[in-house]
Amino acid sequence: MLHLRLITPADRTDDVVRLIERTVGTTHLVVLTGAARNPAGDVVTCDVAREAGDELIGALREMELDRTGSIAVENIDLSLSKRADKAEDEAPGEGADAVLWEHLADATHEESTLSVTYVAFLTLATMIAACGVVLDNAILIVGAMAVGPEFGPLAGICTALVQRVPRLAWRSLNALLVGFAVALVVTVGFTYFMDAVGLFSAVKLDAERPNTNFIYRPDAFSFVVAVLAGVAGTLSLTSAKSGALVGVAISVTTVPAAANAAVAFTYGEYRQAWGSTEQLLLNLLGIVLAGTFTLVVQKWLWAQQRERAAKAGRF
Repeated sequence: MLHLRLITPADRTDDVVRLIERTVGTTHLVVLTGAARNPAGDVVTCDVAREAGDELIGALREMELDRTGSIAVENIDLSLSKRADKAEDEAPGEGADAVLWEHLADATHEESTLSVTYVAFLTLATMIAACGVVLDNAILIVGAMAVGPEFGPLAGICTALVQRVPRLAWRSLNALLVGFAVALVVTVGFTYFMDAVGLFSAVKLDAERPNTNFIYRPDAFSFVVAVLAGVAGTLSLTSAKSGALVGVAISVTTVPAAANAAVAFTYGEYRQAWGSTEQLLLNLLGIVLAGTFTLVVQKWLWAQQRERAAKAGRF
């Protein structure tokens, strides 16, 4: 279930209430007349089944309530109410399958914004991965994957392509390119420093490295894993399964590939550097293609489900 808290201009409250009342899957409607001060107006709250949430939020935005008032949405972790159970039963479809496009756009907007924190996390992840590739330490590689925030911009690109939002696409692409560029440059400097103090060496990089040599040896499996991770990551975002997203982060070698490219470039190992770059680009491409395809399929399936529900008189 979702909880909506709305601030409505006094002259629009009746329209908003009527909209909520005729939306299948809503319950616990509360109207507080004159309770809002900034902006001034009435406060309307209700609970809505996740399956009906996107339709209701879209209708509220068509009424320009996001401009004249406010729309706030929260997930309800626990709701002990027979009315809530009835509302969920009446709403067509399953909540886990529903995509809240407004929420997805907002989440990817935040995760794909170029910021100091985003660049810092990506840079630190790349430096950790650099230590992992030189030491041939798989644990450090996994740790670097978990720290890296690059899935946010990738999800932003997928969402922008499906929703046709050019600004989100450019913002996400900018965060991805600038973030990796800064991370690579800093990691090159980090490699020079570690070499100067005797902790990194070309000999270690040229060793067989059985635990990490896959990073600069891309193959068909690299693309397959990236595609699977892209599907899983997109599903985790649309269903709010953050635990699954962590699993996605540690399954794709984007950050380690960037780190290996930086270290190899520093030591003049251009074959390794190019192989790592191929691995990085292959993974990024696979995630974007799979994520976009997943959103398109979800959008189509949900449209079909709503159309069947409308024919059955449930919408």
